[in-house]
Amino acid sequence: MNRIRRERIKEYLDDKNVATIKELRELIPDISLMTLHRDLDALEQQGFLAKYRGGVKLVHQMGDMEFSVRLRDNNPGKLNMAQKALSLMQQHNCVFLDAGTSNLFIAKNLPDINLNIITTSPGIALELCHLSNPVVTMCCGTLNRNNQSVCGQNTLEMLKNINIDIAFIGVSGCSADVGFTCGTEADMLVKKLVIEKARTSVLMCGNEKLKRLMPYTFATIKDVDYVITDKPMPEEYVVAAKESGVTIM
Repeated sequence: MNRIRRERIKEYLDDKNVATIKELRELIPDISLMTLHRDLDALEQQGFLAKYRGGVKLVHQMGDMEFSVRLRDNNPGKLNMAQKALSLMQQHNCVFLDAGTSNLFIAKNLPDINLNIITTSPGIALELCHLSNPVVTMCCGTLNRNNQSVCGQNTLEMLKNINIDIAFIGVSGCSADVGFTCGTEADMLVKKLVIEKARTSVLMCGNEKLKRLMPYTFATIKDVDYVITDKPMPEEYVVAAKESGVTIM
């Protein structure tokens, strides 16, 4: 019986990637909460899932996918998101471009206008070299090869001295109850600081991110001004955004 129950949980998570305890109790209603937690503890010890307060997530979702893989994923959607992002920029803005493929599409489609651009992405900095007018500042720090960004104490110290008009922040995962998440503590600290510093904060959150939950929450819907996505968001996000005065584009 233990094996059958745990296989049902595994099948459910293979499909959903994340699940609340409430969902799992509805999935297997004929067992006690204590028995469910014993099953989840066993699956966690096997390395299949990780528990967090109120739910569980697949372990393979705990790290960022390699940049080259994400770059091939949903390119039409990312182009659509980039065009929305560009509509928010104004000449002479100080713009922060977080690392990530959605923001790389912003750089690829950016018009040659006067901007001060700060980025933690070497790839975005190189992409902007084909433009003449933007002043591009590359943050220092330690390189994360998976997501091709820099982070660490040097990055934080540099960002503390920069005044940002508008920041475009990459998202690795999203949950209505947990918020916007990323894969490492170092990235979380950079994103949180940028949101605090920026006059306007914009999250770049493609629809596929709604099925992922990463270990570190860096923001909730009320912490930002805009959320840009490629498809209509589920109703719970729309309601939360409206209550917080956040615009979904």
